[in-house]
Amino acid sequence: MKVHILGSGAGGGFPQWNCYCHNCDGFRKGKLHAKARTQSSIAISDKVGTNWILINASPDIRAQLLNAQALQPARKVRDSAIDGVILVDSQIDHTTGLLMLREGNKLPLYCTQSVYEDLTTGFPIINILASYCGTEFHEIKMGASNAFNIPSLPHIRFIAIALEGKAPPYSPHRQSPTVGDNIALFIHCEHSNKSLFYAPGLAKIDEVIFPWMQQADCLLLDGTFWQEDEMKVNDIADKPAASMGHLLQSGANGMINHLNKLPDKRKILIHINNTNPILDEDSAQRKELSQAGIEVAEDGMVISL
Repeated sequence: MKVHILGSGAGGGFPQWNCYCHNCDGFRKGKLHAKARTQSSIAISDKVGTNWILINASPDIRAQLLNAQALQPARKVRDSAIDGVILVDSQIDHTTGLLMLREGNKLPLYCTQSVYEDLTTGFPIINILASYCGTEFHEIKMGASNAFNIPSLPHIRFIAIALEGKAPPYSPHRQSPTVGDNIALFIHCEHSNKSLFYAPGLAKIDEVIFPWMQQADCLLLDGTFWQEDEMKVNDIADKPAASMGHLLQSGANGMINHLNKLPDKRKILIHINNTNPILDEDSAQRKELSQAGIEVAEDGMVISL
């Protein structure tokens, strides 16, 4: 199984277009040892790498596809290697890119019922696409008993795990969360017998989530914030990380401590916010991650499992 990281940044990417925090300003001025990042999205294929499934379609999807030669097969005048899209939520950062795929054929779309409802009501992208390529809805249900395959990749199995968290502000059930608003994916390749646990948004690691992490060979996890008050420290907002549905990396109950319990896994952080000090490759925080055996995803990274 191949995992191509198309985008590794959080909403707004890095540097964010209107942000002059320490990281964004330092990067623009050439004072920060860091790499630019587009907004979070990955693609999955088998060892052949001919057919790909897109997981989340970020607003940067057009640029991401232009930089991913494997997803440009050029077998005919109009062609794409994308055989479907899986959505882990209905957030703008993960769905707006669907509009950039409107020139293609009908788009197989895999998401939960609650996400589908959001994308046909509060944020009606699916309704808009009906006037262009159109979509073919496949409902995702929770748990191993509802594992699913996608026809072009029959040897890769997807399992959805429900996560806590709010639906987006435009969702009709913003104030009454439902199962399926946010999911993680356990992705298993029958050929290699290797697996990936993918959760770009993760509010907490509990007795439900941790066993799935223990089963996986590679963890691709929420790396949004380093500390709980990161947005406030950067004079951007008063919102703590927890209220935005993200588990911080530092602290007694942070991501690092949880991952230290899994020494034999490959551990990679994705969905990195522009304020996070780990973007600075010379920072003490980045060194702390390295010492813990934790990687930081970059655009264009390819993982083989």
